[in-house]
Amino acid sequence: MAEAETGPLDASDLAALEATLLPSLERHHLRLLAHCLRTLQQVAGSRTGPLPSSSALAAWSARHSSLAHDPEFQQVFLTQLERGAGQLQELAAQRGCELLALEIHDLIAWAEAEARARLSLSSQAPPPG
Repeated sequence: MAEAETGPLDASDLAALEATLLPSLERHHLRLLAHCLRTLQQVAGSRTGPLPSSSALAAWSARHSSLAHDPEFQQVFLTQLERGAGQLQELAAQRGCELLALEIHDLIAWAEAEARARLSLSSQAPPPG
């Protein structure tokens, strides 16, 4: 698969994320998950197949000078990437697909459904006091 297809978020990805009516904090979380997804796809070199192993992620980060020159940040980055992968894995399981097959529109649909569910629950709550 071509690098352009597995690279970081492009302008259309960012535009789709920003076009949601989600609150800014939820859009920020969505952007982080989207960056995580694209990074995992880039490490795997594909939008199919298994999640890259921890050793593959470490090797990938070691090849990037911005990460390789700061081992402490590299470890924090990898930890956060693995946490994001866990959230993405749950979403992929809900959708019945592989994590790497997720697309930005899947993340948006999930985030919007979560927001609607929260709003629905809060509108059903009895008034305070």
